[in-house]
Amino acid sequence: MSDDDLEQMYQEVILEASKNPHGRASFAPDMALEESSGPSGAQSTVRASHEYCSPGESHQFNPTCGDEVTVHVEVSETEPRTIERLVWDGHGCSISQASLSIMTDLVAGRSVDDAMTLEESFHKLMESRGAGLDDESEADSLGDAMVFQGASKYPMRIKCALLGWAGLKDSIAKALVA
Repeated sequence: MSDDDLEQMYQEVILEASKNPHGRASFAPDMALEESSGPSGAQSTVRASHEYCSPGESHQFNPTCGDEVTVHVEVSETEPRTIERLVWDGHGCSISQASLSIMTDLVAGRSVDDAMTLEESFHKLMESRGAGLDDESEADSLGDAMVFQGASKYPMRIKCALLGWAGLKDSIAKALVA
């Protein structure tokens, strides 16, 4: 498969994931609309749907392009700590929306340790500037998230791809201290 064919396939995966995002739920206020209509003090909170889970929520905003997301995670209270529920709400470019969708598929149901390992691997991928990951097993663990290797060539796209992952990391940290 040529580099052009591979790039075309990556673009198709990203477009499909952004058009039909997994894990998306409507629960967060649209901060752009709220700011334009004046301060309202509105807060959005998703309650834990699992009785024995600790919820965590994080709002992330990319001022460079206007992408924003609120990530809500519920982590089991028993060991090993597991991501029992992961949903997000937000808007942005196809890169940020596809990254959120693929991230949801990758980490939902996994242990917190596994999710953080995947976050670290994805961060390394985005720092590779298009070179990818040297460790084949690490690359395999990212599955469909490897499609963002092409996006890692462009600094403005890196921020878009990492937005949801930053929300995941922060929301898990909040759930663990709850």
